[in-house]
Amino acid sequence: MVWVAVGLAVLGAFCLALGAQRQGSAVKADTGGLALSSNGFLRLLRNPRWMFGLLLLCTGMAMNAVALVSAPLTVIQPIGAIALVITTVINARDQDLTINRATAVSIGACVTGSALFVLLAVNVTQESHHVSPEDELTIVLLLALAVGLFGTLAVMFKHRMNAFVYILGAGILFGFVAVLTRIIGKHLLDPNGLFLLNVQWYSVVAIIAAGGLGSWFVQSAYSTGPPDLVIAGLTVVDPMVGIAIGIIILGELRPDVHAVMAIAMGTAACLAIVGVIALSRHHPEVTKRKKDARKAAGKPSH
Repeated sequence: MVWVAVGLAVLGAFCLALGAQRQGSAVKADTGGLALSSNGFLRLLRNPRWMFGLLLLCTGMAMNAVALVSAPLTVIQPIGAIALVITTVINARDQDLTINRATAVSIGACVTGSALFVLLAVNVTQESHHVSPEDELTIVLLLALAVGLFGTLAVMFKHRMNAFVYILGAGILFGFVAVLTRIIGKHLLDPNGLFLLNVQWYSVVAIIAAGGLGSWFVQSAYSTGPPDLVIAGLTVVDPMVGIAIGIIILGELRPDVHAVMAIAMGTAACLAIVGVIALSRHHPEVTKRKKDARKAAGKPSH
């Protein structure tokens, strides 16, 4: 069963990579590198390339979800990082770009840091079988704060936000969504037989709000940056946020964790995040856009 789960995870990574590339190219063709508007988003819903990308993304997420249920997190979670490498290669060929050394190093840092963080986290955490109403409300309130913060940034700095901010926001929001989805799933499977009556209404509202804003941020990131940056942010930030919530709020940290392990986890997280930041600054598509913008403004390239 484990090998079947591994196969599903690999196929899911391919679907995520191809879906991100299809959607990214569709958004760039529609916006021309400008900020995504509400009318532009409605046009994307009628774009076959974008819809095909959405289908691939949904298929990839479904495969990954089944894989996570069928095999240990330690085995499955790091496989998602393959999507970053695949997306980078596909996008480079599609845009006729050469992957420079800075991009290769940045991707290596993302993949290595995120994989190490997940592997270390699995060894120091334990599953929380019961989530108290107070903990659930705390998570929802923190998510409401995140939605308010990033929603305000999106309104006030719509035309000045870069791809990294969009991806950071999307990763944080989807990290909360993943945690609340798991909590709601546990409520539905509670042996008391109440099913939907166990689910708190504010958790459902929070998921809808965060999922909507996070999806908007992802599409906006496609219009301002390469699709491999989008995948990098989601495969790095999303699981880190989820694990951090589990440790800090849900009490999933084992009591015998050594300080060295905590330092190692912090180092791995920093390595992955630095990789995302470097990718957002040195990716060949990003540097090409900056040069084109300077030329359009009548400024010298150097």
